[in-house]
Amino acid sequence: MDVDAARRIIVALDFDTAGDAEAIVARLGDAGQAYKIGLELLTAAGPALAARLAAEGKDVFLDLKLFEIPTSVAGAVRAAGRLGATMVTVHAMAGIRIMEAAVRAAADFPQLRVIALTVVTSLTDADLADVGVRATTAEQVPRLARLTRHAGCHGVVASAQDAATLREHLHPGMLIVTPGVRLRAELAGQAATEHARPADPVAAIRAGASHIVIGRSLTRAPDPATVLADLTDELGNIAATRRG
Repeated sequence: MDVDAARRIIVALDFDTAGDAEAIVARLGDAGQAYKIGLELLTAAGPALAARLAAEGKDVFLDLKLFEIPTSVAGAVRAAGRLGATMVTVHAMAGIRIMEAAVRAAADFPQLRVIALTVVTSLTDADLADVGVRATTAEQVPRLARLTRHAGCHGVVASAQDAATLREHLHPGMLIVTPGVRLRAELAGQAATEHARPADPVAAIRAGASHIVIGRSLTRAPDPATVLADLTDELGNIAATRRG
């Protein structure tokens, strides 16, 4: 197994019980190297699973989408660091002071990266207009990406369509984490999704994503371990081709 490639595939544990999440982790075994725990699972089951996964050497992406006063955000980031998380999310639209507070708090935890959301992938231009944002997603994403760079964030969350143009606005080492990733066959069949701008895993990586987040396409598959193994091989092949 290409561990580097495996760690670029973040499996979304979008469940409302710890038992369901743990069942997927068990089925994936060593093949699962990175997991996302969001508000649903954290609220339903508490932080114990995140701490256990981190203790077992897994990468844990706490998708908290922090948007609060700087002191509260810093406290939440420190709590994520103490759990052993490797990534935690904050809203870029919260502003530079809040992002800077998150980055300062993360400095005490060498493994922890602050990842800022630019425009949530479920939002369209019409949705932005509804809340008074006159910019389109194509305009808003790079604007917020530049703000995250100035704040010192370690990366951004962005759709695959946005990733292709983001590199010019980010420092070379910054991460681009792409959610809304679905298997190619599902995209061809136009299966329902909550993400307005989805992509398949290979397209996302080729567009510039450093990490992809995949949920139901994998966790609800008949054989999740095989799906993950195939994806890991595909991403490993892309990396090998680039090195060659």
